[in-house]
Amino acid sequence: MPDHTLSTTGTLRFNDLTLPCPAGLTLAGLIERQGLDPAAVATAVNGAFVPREQRAATRLGDGDTVLTFQAIVGG
Repeated sequence: MPDHTLSTTGTLRFNDLTLPCPAGLTLAGLIERQGLDPAAVATAVNGAFVPREQRAATRLGDGDTVLTFQAIVGG
């Protein structure tokens, strides 16, 4: 039977956690794996803001740092 799990290529920092970083992991996939509501958080990868619509196309790699924070609306 084939193994359909993603192979790990390293680790990444997610907020205060060190997590495995499977090959092909996207920012959208990481948010889903962590059980977060994608609409309720803003994201940054290596210090750069990533808009919600770009998360699925943002691939993560070994050593990346991902931060989530509550989006603040208003002025």
